[in-house]
Amino acid sequence: MRRVELTPAELTVLGLVIERPRHGYDLEQAIELRGVRQWTDIGFSSIYYLLAKLEKRGLVHVPQAPAAAKSRRVFHATDTGRRAARDGALDLIRQPRPVAHPLLVGVANLPLLSEREYAEALRDRLAGVCERIAAVREAERAQAPSALAAREVFSYSLSLLEAERSWLASRVQAPDDGQDRLQENP
Repeated sequence: MRRVELTPAELTVLGLVIERPRHGYDLEQAIELRGVRQWTDIGFSSIYYLLAKLEKRGLVHVPQAPAAAKSRRVFHATDTGRRAARDGALDLIRQPRPVAHPLLVGVANLPLLSEREYAEALRDRLAGVCERIAAVREAERAQAPSALAAREVFSYSLSLLEAERSWLASRVQAPDDGQDRLQENP
């Protein structure tokens, strides 16, 4: 049997449908409630697109397609979809992959910035990361008690954010003479 490749967005939507049959609006509510957009790119408008792709590939189906609005079609996972989701999840957990990070593109172009601009940008980013940490912690509290999968997503997300906060804090010093300074330590 040929292995089915899934994008992270496809796997996320398929996983939610595997939990229980859902229609598009129900998926949007689950994505919003669980803070899924903190760690994946699934816009509201892309949910129906992803469902259509999954349905075309035979990974989900609508047992009794109603004549009503398309948004009320309740999608169910197929056996093929369940196998593909399981294989995809195992693969993503097992295999470390390089992660494209826009911050690295900015840092690679440091010669374009003054030291002061870079320090200000780092400070702004640090504030933004601190806000995201607070938002993720709030989402985690709102869902407590949560299943193992949700706890692991929150734990890993917070670990990455905390590591970035630590890295940013090590680069920016509080101004002592009105001048922003960067540490020279890598």
